[in-house]
Amino acid sequence: MGMKLTVDGKEIPLNDFVSNFVQGTVIGGVSSLKGIKDNWKKIEIEVTK
Repeated sequence: MGMKLTVDGKEIPLNDFVSNFVQGTVIGGVSSLKGIKDNWKKIEIEVTK
């Protein structure tokens, strides 16, 4: 698995702990949603303000 955080076009480096924590949180939340299959390939989240 891989994870990349980009803010305003700049990639933000993440250490292993933060990367694993965020991945686990997102995957756990998304996987619990109805209609999400176990064989998903990619999850994208976009946040704007």
